[in-house]
Amino acid sequence: MAAGWAHPAGLVVLLVALAAVAPAARADKPARGGLAAVAVGEESSAVFPLYGDVYPHGLYYVVMSIGNPPRPYFLDVDTGSDLTWLQCDAPCVSCSKVPHPLYRPTKNKLVPCVDPMCAALHGSLTGRHRCDSPQQQCDYEIRYADQGSSLGVVVKDSFVLRLANSSVVRPDLAFGCGYDQRVGSSTEVSPTDGVLGLGSGSVSLLSQLKEHGVTKNVVGHCLSTRGGGFLFFGDDIVPYSRATWAPMARSASRNHYSPGSASLYFGGRSLGVRPMEVVFDSGSSFTYFAAQPYQALVAAIKDDLSKNLKEVPDHSLPLCWKGKKPFKSVLDVKKEFKSVVLSFSNGKKALMEIPPENYLIVTKYGNACLGILNGSEVGLKDLNIVGDITMQDQMVIYDNERGQIGWIRAPCDRIPNDYTIHGFEEGYCWPQFPNIIGYQNEESAVCYSSIIRTSDKGKGH
Repeated sequence: MAAGWAHPAGLVVLLVALAAVAPAARADKPARGGLAAVAVGEESSAVFPLYGDVYPHGLYYVVMSIGNPPRPYFLDVDTGSDLTWLQCDAPCVSCSKVPHPLYRPTKNKLVPCVDPMCAALHGSLTGRHRCDSPQQQCDYEIRYADQGSSLGVVVKDSFVLRLANSSVVRPDLAFGCGYDQRVGSSTEVSPTDGVLGLGSGSVSLLSQLKEHGVTKNVVGHCLSTRGGGFLFFGDDIVPYSRATWAPMARSASRNHYSPGSASLYFGGRSLGVRPMEVVFDSGSSFTYFAAQPYQALVAAIKDDLSKNLKEVPDHSLPLCWKGKKPFKSVLDVKKEFKSVVLSFSNGKKALMEIPPENYLIVTKYGNACLGILNGSEVGLKDLNIVGDITMQDQMVIYDNERGQIGWIRAPCDRIPNDYTIHGFEEGYCWPQFPNIIGYQNEESAVCYSSIIRTSDKGKGH
């Protein structure tokens, strides 16, 4: 995972996480009106538009309505970590400037350390949980490999979701209220208010929605190379019969999503490196290979390049090339490069083709740069991360119900047809986007009620 306000090259998975318990506070009380009636076995789905891109902004984010009354927050979509958190005024010790007013908790929202959710959180982070008094609050501290961190207290508050079955639910979900952050610059406006943790652990938003009977424990995303895309909870639009599937492997990196080990190919030939442990992480803008596969890939690319391309320095990424004239898009240069393929031994014919447009970016200087980076240089050791750049224009599905990960090529700038996209209350006004994401504040307020689309009619169960 990586904090969305960091420079794209620093967006990497969650590696180190710590938790602590401190005194104070009362137990949380269920909010009146809480969860709308959802009978057992009537889980539905919710689909949300995504915003952002790999370059130049370095993140994809979603808008969530939280609290009572509900307020909008921009959250960095992160399948590489479990805990959702917002920067909040508790009061704030160190917070970045964010797009919306800081979330302000009340004492009756604080989660006590005796709550099972607190024990699960601490167990997943450190393997231990200590609670000296029932009155203690549930504190947390998360540290990320890009040197970012969040320290805060766990709270429960309502998340407003409008589902495909037209019901509106307001489940009380646990998340982190971060009052001491070390992320980006404190003088610059962060593009997001926090992180949406969608990992497989019990404190993940998806696991909590499953426990409430709201959606199945299935999450997926479709990231467009043009920017934006969509995120979905539940399986109503999952193309089960047509996607490539691999069983989820037990990742050495806790609750990360892993389809297991993969062999690496370039241009149809094996690069002869040992099988790579691979993790899928939407919180990482770029893809990271361990030292051996990275060096083998770079050597293969360089050996295969035509004389039309010259290696040049570029502040955007470590390895870049220029042509006879500046490139305008990856389409201008993709013919000069061959596809990379990951062959997963954990699934039958589970191949992921990575065409040039899924590992190259064209910078503002008109150079083509390699979006696969050396993970050993940022502390990832032998871990290999498939990040946003490689998952663009693919629907990627994390099916915790069946223990499998799937992917299929898809036009991610078009939300599936015959599906009612809600996720927000009727009459919700789209919040104004900060200029850092590329929208003009004065012109971006658009009111949505519902958008009628269609589902995947070919879905087979």
